Amino acid sequence: QVQLVESGGGLVQAGDSLRLSCAASGLTFKSYAMGWFRQAPGKEREFVAGVDPSGNRKYYIDSVKGRFTISRDNAKNTVLLQTNNLKPEETAVYYCGAAFATPVQTMGVSKINYWGKGTLVTVSS
Repeated sequence: QVQLVESGGGLVQAGDSLRLSCAASGLTFKSYAMGWFRQAPGKEREFVAGVDPSGNRKYYIDSVKGRFTISRDNAKNTVLLQTNNLKPEETAVYYCGAAFATPVQTMGVSKINYWGKGTLVTVSS
């Protein structure tokens, strides 16, 4: 079975950084675009960043450009999200998702084939 397992979340202060990791198994990892999503309290799940199967093409929402970096290691079946200078409003459960044959620019929640269970990021002020 397919499993995506996130890790790296925690409680940090505004301005701090975290590196989130997603370990994938049970799928041909290099055939999937991978993305990070987040869901804040009382809000819908939203796309944050995506990376194509090769790792060469990346896409971010405007609010995280220059602060977050998505990357993947196809040899290790992992995708990372480096989150720098975190803001309190970015407190959320962060999820990774896998999308088969999906351009990263269109990687909305409806395009995800498999989800992880999420890792909680809490940013205090």
